[in-house]
Amino acid sequence: MPETPAPLRLEATSVGRPAGIPAAAAEAERRGIDRFTLSETSYDPFLQLARAADRTEEIELATGVAIAFARTPMTLAYEAWGVHEASGGRAVVGLGSQVKPHVVRRFGMPWDSPAARMTEYVAAVRAIWHSWQTGERLAFRGDFYSHTLMTPVFAPEPVAAGTPPILLAGVGPLMTRAAGAVADGLICHPFSSVQHLAGTVLPAVRAARAAAEAAAEPWTSRPFEVVGSALTATGRTEEELAASVRGVRERIAFYASTPAYRPVLEAHGWGGLHDELHPLSVRGRWKEMGELIDDEVFDAFAVAGEPAEAAREIHRRYTGLVTRLSVHAPDGADPELVLDVLGAVRRIDTASG
Repeated sequence: MPETPAPLRLEATSVGRPAGIPAAAAEAERRGIDRFTLSETSYDPFLQLARAADRTEEIELATGVAIAFARTPMTLAYEAWGVHEASGGRAVVGLGSQVKPHVVRRFGMPWDSPAARMTEYVAAVRAIWHSWQTGERLAFRGDFYSHTLMTPVFAPEPVAAGTPPILLAGVGPLMTRAAGAVADGLICHPFSSVQHLAGTVLPAVRAARAAAEAAAEPWTSRPFEVVGSALTATGRTEEELAASVRGVRERIAFYASTPAYRPVLEAHGWGGLHDELHPLSVRGRWKEMGELIDDEVFDAFAVAGEPAEAAREIHRRYTGLVTRLSVHAPDGADPELVLDVLGAVRRIDTASG
C-alpha cells in the first residue's frame, strides 16, 4: 500500500421513484459527488439515468446494479449506449447476476453457470460496442450467447468518449474472480466486512486482474476500480440515529439469512447465525431477525454515528482498501444524510492530503 493512499472517489446511490431521480442526480453533482448510481428495483435504471443526464453536466451516471441476466447482451448494450450518448460519455455499467428465483421466475430467463455466463456476457457486450464504435463486423459466438448480425440502420453512432466501463458485483469467489478477470472493476456487496474483503475477496480479485494484465487484454488499459459499499446508520438526533440503527440491523439480518451469503458469516465464525435467521426469513419475521444482530456483528458489517462521526469511521476502514466509496443507508433514510456523510468523507480526505 502506498504511504499516502489515493483519495476515495465518492458515489451517491439512489433507489428513489422516477420523478425524483433527475433532481437527486443534480443535487449529488452540486455536492461534488463523483458518480450517481441507480439501483434496479421497481424501475428500469437506464431510463431514469437518461433523464438524469438532462439535469447534469459532469457527474458519472451508473447502474448499481442492472440485472444482467434479465436482458440479453444486445438489450443491455442498447440501453447503456443510450445513457452514454445522452450524457456525453458519462455512463458506467454496473452489472449483477441476481439470484436464480428472480432470474427464472420473475424475468423468465435462463440460469446456469452464472460466473461463466457473466464472463461471456461481458465479452458479448464489449463486442457489440466495438462494432458500433468501429463499424467492424459483429461476429460474437459463445457458449451462452451469439450475436452475428448488425446492419448500419440498427447501429448507434460512435461516442467520442469511448465505450462505458463495466463493473461486476460479486460476493462469492467465482463471481468476484470473474470481475477481476474481465471487468473494469468490482462492486463489493454491502454485506462485506473489511476483514472478509481484505483477507479473502480482494487478493483473489487482484490475482485475476494481474493475469488479465499479463495477457495484455485490451480492457486492462483502464485502471481497475474497487467500489466499497458501507452500510451506515446515521441521523441528526438520537431518535433518528436509533431508528437508522434498527433499520441497518434488519438489513444485515436479511443478508445473513440468505444462503448464498453464508460464507461471509462463516469467515467470522458466525455460520450458526444464518441457521437462526433463515427459518425466520421464510416466515417474514423481519423485526425479530434484526434483534438477533448483536453489536459485534453490527460493527463488523456497518458503521453508526452522526454524519461526521460515521464518515471518520468509514474513512478509517476503507481508505487504501477500495478506490471508490458508496454509502448504503436503510430503506426510507433521508438522502441528504447520505450526502452529508459523503461530504464529510471528502473533507477528511482533503484535510489529510
